[in-house]
Amino acid sequence: MMKIIADANIPFVGECFSSIGEVEVVAGREITPDIVAEADVLLVRSITPVGEDLLAGGKVRFVATATIGIDHIDVDFLRRHNIGFASAPGSNANSAAEYVIAGLLEIGQKYALDLEGKSIGIIGVGNVGSRVAKKCAALGMDVYLNDPPLQRQTGDARYLPLKELFNCDFITLHTPLTFEGPDKTFHLANEEFFKSLKKGCVFVNASRGGVVDSAALKAAIRSERFGAVVLDVWENEPDIDTDLLQMVDLGTPHIAGYSLDGKIAGMIMIYGAACDYFSLEPKFGIEDFLPEPAVPEFTINPDVASEREAILSAVQKVYRIDRDDSGLRQILDSPPNEGGRLFDGLRKNYPVRREFQNTKVIIEDASANLAGKLAGIGFEVKSNK
Repeated sequence: MMKIIADANIPFVGECFSSIGEVEVVAGREITPDIVAEADVLLVRSITPVGEDLLAGGKVRFVATATIGIDHIDVDFLRRHNIGFASAPGSNANSAAEYVIAGLLEIGQKYALDLEGKSIGIIGVGNVGSRVAKKCAALGMDVYLNDPPLQRQTGDARYLPLKELFNCDFITLHTPLTFEGPDKTFHLANEEFFKSLKKGCVFVNASRGGVVDSAALKAAIRSERFGAVVLDVWENEPDIDTDLLQMVDLGTPHIAGYSLDGKIAGMIMIYGAACDYFSLEPKFGIEDFLPEPAVPEFTINPDVASEREAILSAVQKVYRIDRDDSGLRQILDSPPNEGGRLFDGLRKNYPVRREFQNTKVIIEDASANLAGKLAGIGFEVKSNK
């Protein structure tokens, strides 16, 4: 029987993959060469670097990451050693896009900003960025896109030079982390980048921590460049910069893509890929693991709130980004050497979060505008007139 080592943060991985082998679950940062030496299959999330240091001399025949990003995987090493590989592109993209929407609405409420009519620049228009664009457009925002590889590939004039996004009211990053080439994104958001942004801009990063130069970001915050800052990802995770955490409006522990829907979708994608690689028949699908939503439906009366408050109220019924922020700020009260453990603990013990699509919003005396916005960000909407 195949031996499978799996990150404990992949939900239901033991139950699912036990259909094709013997599964041992291990914390992602504790996956070592000794642990994988006798394994046939290695299943990880984003915190386990996979390459020669981990796999040399071992027996691993197939590696999969239950994540969109693959910057932690040495794909060339796997290819050279004929080790199969799969990732889960798109699996948690909707979750990450909903995180951004929740963050924008929270900032909107905090500073009495209506999103309709505001401009947002989206840097990186792949699986996540394209969904953010659709949801922001549904909220009535003016959307500007930047993605040099896509622009070269498609020639589409929608993909603008970066400088044409600098005057936007909001900027959000959704790029992979790359260290070389014409589209290098490491420290893409540097001192020059921040100085180019419109004063009062709201800045969001839910891509990778290294896309932002933390020192430059802190300097820009101190110089009052921003209207607000929202960070889900950090340089040097899990030992994040607590000074920076104190400075941002919303800070969360790299959980933008952590909806249960997204996690299970990612798990099923790599399960299917493993079955295909080893010519096995898959026994499970996503429906075998997704529970009923905690909030299947609710009713809102827009007469008692502004449209902004009504939309925020709907989102908060399903996802409270402010609670993720409060959880991360516990690090500020912990001993310096405990921060990393707390950061990882928040991710490992993340509460069940479902996506908007699982919930029906019933709107009393609904305006078509409000119903359209709620449907546009993902809710099922029913109007009672």
